[in-house]
Amino acid sequence: MTDKEKTEEAKQRIAELSQTIHHHNYQYYILDNPSISDYDFDMLLNELIALEKQFPELVLPDSPTQRVGGDIIKQFQQVEHKHQMLSLGNTYSQGDLNEFFSRTENLLQLSNIEYVCELKYDGVAISLIYENGILTQAVTRGNGTIGDEVTANVKTIKSIPLRLQGDYPQELEVRGEIIMPHDSFNALNKEREDIGETKFANPRNAASGSLKLQHSAEVAKRGLDFFLYYVYDDNNAYQNHFQSVMKMKEYGFKITPYIKTCASSTEVFDFISYWDKERENLPFDIDGVVIKVNRYDYQEQLGTTAKNPRWAIAYKFKAERVLTQLLSVDYQVGRTGIVTPVANLEPVFLAGTTVKRATMNNADFIKEMDIHQNDYVYIEKGGEIIPKIVAVEPSMRKENNMPIQFISTCPDCGAALVRNEGEAGYFCPNVNECPPQIKGKLLHFISRKAMNIEGLGEEKINLLYDNGLLKNITDFYKLTYNQLFGLNKTFSSENKETDRSVSFKEKTTENLLLAIEKSKSVEFERVLFALGIRFVGEVSAKKIARHYGSIEKLQQTTIEELLNIDDVGDVVAQSIMSYFADKNNIDIINQLKGFGLQFSCVSNADKMLSDKLEGMTFVVSGTFSSPQRRKDIEEMIEMHGGKNVSSVNKKLSFIVAGDNMGPSKLAKAQQLGIPIISEQDFLTMINLSE
Repeated sequence: MTDKEKTEEAKQRIAELSQTIHHHNYQYYILDNPSISDYDFDMLLNELIALEKQFPELVLPDSPTQRVGGDIIKQFQQVEHKHQMLSLGNTYSQGDLNEFFSRTENLLQLSNIEYVCELKYDGVAISLIYENGILTQAVTRGNGTIGDEVTANVKTIKSIPLRLQGDYPQELEVRGEIIMPHDSFNALNKEREDIGETKFANPRNAASGSLKLQHSAEVAKRGLDFFLYYVYDDNNAYQNHFQSVMKMKEYGFKITPYIKTCASSTEVFDFISYWDKERENLPFDIDGVVIKVNRYDYQEQLGTTAKNPRWAIAYKFKAERVLTQLLSVDYQVGRTGIVTPVANLEPVFLAGTTVKRATMNNADFIKEMDIHQNDYVYIEKGGEIIPKIVAVEPSMRKENNMPIQFISTCPDCGAALVRNEGEAGYFCPNVNECPPQIKGKLLHFISRKAMNIEGLGEEKINLLYDNGLLKNITDFYKLTYNQLFGLNKTFSSENKETDRSVSFKEKTTENLLLAIEKSKSVEFERVLFALGIRFVGEVSAKKIARHYGSIEKLQQTTIEELLNIDDVGDVVAQSIMSYFADKNNIDIINQLKGFGLQFSCVSNADKMLSDKLEGMTFVVSGTFSSPQRRKDIEEMIEMHGGKNVSSVNKKLSFIVAGDNMGPSKLAKAQQLGIPIISEQDFLTMINLSE
């Protein structure tokens, strides 16, 4: 038999094995009706693995071997969602839920509206993209607009079909929640305990951590599961949400039995009441019930706010509550000077973790709750994450326990605290000399959504501050190799075994200086956010930057003009005016200008270096000399007129491949005849290399 004949025979056998294994996966994981033994299934899978190893060019993009994992992911690429992934409005009361029903009826001018009730799974939201029936992309929610691509890891989840079946549409987006069932969670924590690793606090954290593992083979071992909760089909094939969910079973998805259409609010409350008690018997965690208007045309009429759909709401079950004693109160100063009281508690176990501290919000909170020294207090976790005091038990209070008095001076610098009219919090006005404010501003400046200076964190900022190298944000651009190299410090913790040492070695120092240099090209809107002007968030900074176009025009503005910008109210406008009235801030801006930071908007045309790649699309795949190198290539593609995409399809122009390119992308590229070029080939293409 010739090599060509062997290859053709292997191709046919791989296709046959893949189809058979897909069928048995569907029978086992979706229908819960296995038709062959585990041994026979393993034999089929092992035969396929062996054939793919012998003929790697024949690996199909939806091969069942993807369930086993194997891809090494050095960096998670960020992807923009086609449809924004909004969050849901939450309520804990039936009164608020009745208001939702009334508001919906008034907006639609209808009295008989059908709702769908589903469980609110406590996991990680995910968007799955199918093209021509093949799973091509899986993206986390992220900030709702942009998320991380975790396709290789998601492919290991057996309840997610790699290939759809039936009369599926050409393009389909399915959204749902990736969860870790209790059995998987307990087994994982037992394994971590056995090898001396820290146990996960709860299944949600474990699921989230699993999706960000760099080795998909490890994800495959985690026993994750998936429940879908929404479908986008641009062909509008379905009239309502319930119908679309049921249709997904025909395509190969496991459909939750915990879903119900409700013709009245009474039926909705019955569903909530049932699951509030029955949730204890579920094999996974939930934290409430989601209520949605069923019909899609009604959903479209109701629309959305900036953050939430008006046609859906989440009813959250009341969180677990425990009683413990307040031992003392600490006061923490944030980067904007706001002073937050934090309760030190007698350690108590709550929702999977031991709680020792809880926020007390502000002076008004302490007064309204009537908290005394050494009181016994009830603790809950906000969203089951952040511990907070929700009530005091006065029956256990001793007569000599005095009310807690909020401090009058800054605990760090001693300045007299100030409280502005209309604000809940006291703050330290010593902006330029209060250590936690300075450190907070430094951390904010380097953060991902601001200047994105990688290689620094809280401990290294503290180390540089303590050594007198960082006094304000301009000092980042004054750092030198000789100043940094060799610096080190050990940070102590309650447990000596978790003491942490940080140091600036040769590579660490070089990478940091490169990251600082690269930050000079960050666009104006992010530089404005990085300045840390009080009350100016990421969104408002973007709108303000685009409205004025430059820092000079913003400095010359008036409150009246600021108030004409969306998202800018009296408080934000006044804060901006106060910021530019401070000569110290103007000096900082002028210094940053001198270092080359961007203080004016640059049009896309100005950013372009050439149009050599116009009309071309690229996938950058594999590992390069550094994650930053991959980003540089992607930026150069756009600066020369090209477009970056994340999936391999027949319209793709080139793949720029580093080391260890994913086998599924390699196979698909070879199948479609997509040219695969090296980094050197790409640089030659744009005339950066001879």
